[in-house]
Amino acid sequence: MFVQEEKIFAGKVLKVHICTMEGTEWLEEVTEDTTIEKLKEKCLKHYVHGSLEDPKTLTHHKLIHAATERILTESKTVAEENLKDKDCLLLIKKRPPPAPPKMADISSEEKKKQENKAPDKEAILKATANLSTRNTDRTVTQHNIRDFQTELRKILVSLIEVAQKLLALNPDAVELFKKANAMLDEDEEDHVDETALQQLTEMGFPESRAVKALRLNHMSVTQAMEWLIEHVDDPMVDTPLPGQDTPGAAAAAAAAPAPAPSATASGARARLSSQASLEEARQDELTEIFKRIRRKREFRPDSRAVIALMEMGFDEKEVIDALRVNNNQQDAACEWLLGDRKPTPEDLDKGIDTNSPLFQAILENPVVQLGLTNPKTLLAFEDMLENPLNSTQWMNDPETGPVMLQISRIFQTLNRT
Repeated sequence: MFVQEEKIFAGKVLKVHICTMEGTEWLEEVTEDTTIEKLKEKCLKHYVHGSLEDPKTLTHHKLIHAATERILTESKTVAEENLKDKDCLLLIKKRPPPAPPKMADISSEEKKKQENKAPDKEAILKATANLSTRNTDRTVTQHNIRDFQTELRKILVSLIEVAQKLLALNPDAVELFKKANAMLDEDEEDHVDETALQQLTEMGFPESRAVKALRLNHMSVTQAMEWLIEHVDDPMVDTPLPGQDTPGAAAAAAAAPAPAPSATASGARARLSSQASLEEARQDELTEIFKRIRRKREFRPDSRAVIALMEMGFDEKEVIDALRVNNNQQDAACEWLLGDRKPTPEDLDKGIDTNSPLFQAILENPVVQLGLTNPKTLLAFEDMLENPLNSTQWMNDPETGPVMLQISRIFQTLNRT
């Protein structure tokens, strides 16, 4: 009996489930060495009941392994595709490639794209050639705003000097300033941070000096330590701050015996000398109050802006100067650092020419004259110098608002003329 060679050496026979998109199912027997192409041909013959009239039918179908959702490669064998007994395969017709577009469709689509395309610069210039210019140059506007801010700051610097001289002539100036200073929301000078005080005393500084240094430097240990080192040889370093006499000094003054009456010339000279000393002490106290006010209002840069600008490669001092000139605004400070750096930080501390028509007109205004005798006006000027964004607050204040309004009106009037 003759047996075909392929039957003798045939591989293991597998039974696989075949499914179609129409829901037809059957079992197909196949050996492991059968190619996927041959298996697909057998499946199609079963599916179309024995004949493949259209040769394209074979190329238009594919077999997919259902469990792994992968398309089987026709040139590989069943074993190479790792098919197992009772695996499920899907016989699916391939999607036909999209038909090439007709010429009419191409032209209409291109036309649609052209209609939706944004105009280029040439088209914009051609369409707007006959339009009149309505908006002013933004660069010029910004320059004028900067000039106004710079001039206003100069005016405030000069008015502060005038106000200080006027208020120093008032015998009640010290008391007035103490009351005005108490109106501000930063009046926490009496509170001493115990932790900061302990750090300074552990460094060897006397407690009274450490307290004074902390009060003068907003409870900053680092700044207080620097102040103590700078004033170590200052004979006035132990002089208490105004209104904060030490208990020991007060007790000594209370226990001191009353001086015996004397009508001698030396006694008269002593009284005159004492009066002069009192006047000098009053002036020193007033000067100290001015310093404390300035220290309260000193510029404090935005720490986040400092870090961001320093990361760009700028020096810390340059960054702080830029933020001070530009009111802590990071973007404006960056432009200042990259530009001509005007105005300079030194320009911020310069006053206006006292002989200029603008300053003379401001000083001759009765509302301004009256306001300069009010300590609160001086405090407002100091605050606006270091915190220009607080100008709105002082404009709405019933005491300082009228003064600021007059200064603004005079400036705008003379600036236009």
